[in-house]
Amino acid sequence: MNERGRVEESIDQIMIDEFEVEPRKLQRGAHLVKDLDLDSLDGVDLVVALEKTFHCRIPEDEVKKIRTLGDIYDKVHAMLASRANAAQPSA
Repeated sequence: MNERGRVEESIDQIMIDEFEVEPRKLQRGAHLVKDLDLDSLDGVDLVVALEKTFHCRIPEDEVKKIRTLGDIYDKVHAMLASRANAAQPSA
Protein backbone atom coordinates (compact mmCIF):
# COMPACT_ATOMS: atom_id res chain seq x y z
CA MET A 1 0.00 0.00 0.00
CA ASN A 2 1.33 3.44 -0.90
CA GLU A 3 1.60 6.42 1.44
CA ARG A 4 -1.70 7.90 0.23
CA GLY A 5 -3.48 4.62 0.94
CA ARG A 6 -1.98 4.40 4.43
CA VAL A 7 -3.06 7.96 5.24
CA GLU A 8 -6.60 7.35 4.01
CA GLU A 9 -6.75 4.09 5.95
CA SER A 10 -5.68 5.95 9.11
CA ILE A 11 -8.36 8.60 8.56
CA ASP A 12 -10.99 5.91 7.98
CA GLN A 13 -9.93 4.21 11.21
CA ILE A 14 -10.38 7.49 13.11
CA MET A 15 -13.90 7.76 11.67
CA ILE A 16 -14.69 4.20 12.75
CA ASP A 17 -13.09 4.32 16.21
CA GLU A 18 -13.95 7.85 17.30
CA PHE A 19 -17.30 8.43 15.59
CA GLU A 20 -18.65 4.89 15.11
CA VAL A 21 -19.10 5.43 11.38
CA GLU A 22 -19.92 2.23 9.53
CA PRO A 23 -17.04 1.26 7.22
CA ARG A 24 -19.41 0.94 4.24
CA LYS A 25 -20.20 4.66 4.54
CA LEU A 26 -16.56 5.69 4.20
CA GLN A 27 -16.61 6.86 0.61
CA ARG A 28 -14.54 9.75 -0.75
CA GLY A 29 -17.68 11.72 -1.60
CA ALA A 30 -19.40 11.11 1.75
CA HIS A 31 -20.59 14.40 3.25
CA LEU A 32 -19.55 14.65 6.89
CA VAL A 33 -22.90 15.97 8.13
CA LYS A 34 -25.44 14.55 5.67
CA ASP A 35 -23.92 11.11 5.10
CA LEU A 36 -21.77 10.43 8.17
CA ASP A 37 -24.00 12.15 10.74
CA LEU A 38 -21.25 14.28 12.29
CA ASP A 39 -22.27 17.45 14.10
CA SER A 40 -20.24 20.58 14.90
CA LEU A 41 -18.82 19.13 18.12
CA ASP A 42 -17.78 16.00 16.21
CA GLY A 43 -16.06 18.30 13.73
CA VAL A 44 -13.93 19.79 16.50
CA ASP A 45 -13.12 16.33 17.83
CA LEU A 46 -12.23 15.18 14.32
CA VAL A 47 -9.78 18.03 13.80
CA VAL A 48 -8.13 17.27 17.15
CA ALA A 49 -7.86 13.57 16.26
CA LEU A 50 -6.35 14.39 12.85
CA GLU A 51 -3.86 16.84 14.33
CA LYS A 52 -2.83 14.32 16.98
CA THR A 53 -2.53 11.42 14.53
CA PHE A 54 -0.62 13.29 11.84
CA HIS A 55 1.32 15.67 14.11
CA CYS A 56 0.14 18.77 12.30
CA ARG A 57 -2.07 21.80 12.80
CA ILE A 58 -5.03 22.47 10.52
CA PRO A 59 -5.76 26.21 10.37
CA GLU A 60 -9.35 27.21 11.20
CA ASP A 61 -9.90 28.78 7.78
CA GLU A 62 -8.95 25.44 6.17
CA VAL A 63 -11.20 23.48 8.53
CA LYS A 64 -14.18 25.57 7.41
CA LYS A 65 -13.64 24.36 3.82
CA ILE A 66 -13.90 20.68 4.71
CA ARG A 67 -17.24 19.15 3.74
CA THR A 68 -16.53 15.59 2.63
CA LEU A 69 -14.31 12.70 3.57
CA GLY A 70 -12.40 13.37 0.35
CA ASP A 71 -11.74 16.93 1.52
CA ILE A 72 -10.14 15.47 4.65
CA TYR A 73 -7.99 13.07 2.62
CA ASP A 74 -6.84 15.89 0.34
CA LYS A 75 -6.14 18.35 3.18
CA VAL A 76 -4.07 15.84 5.18
CA HIS A 77 -2.15 14.74 2.06
CA ALA A 78 -1.39 18.36 1.17
CA MET A 79 -0.23 19.15 4.69
CA LEU A 80 2.01 16.08 4.88
CA ALA A 81 3.48 16.80 1.43
CA SER A 82 4.12 20.41 2.38
CA ARG A 83 5.83 19.33 5.58
CA ALA A 84 7.96 16.77 3.71
CA ASN A 85 8.99 19.39 1.13
CA ALA A 86 9.90 21.88 3.86
CA ALA A 87 12.04 19.26 5.56
CA GLN A 88 14.13 18.58 2.45
CA PRO A 89 17.40 20.50 2.27
CA SER A 90 17.74 23.10 -0.49
CA ALA A 91 20.01 22.24 -3.38
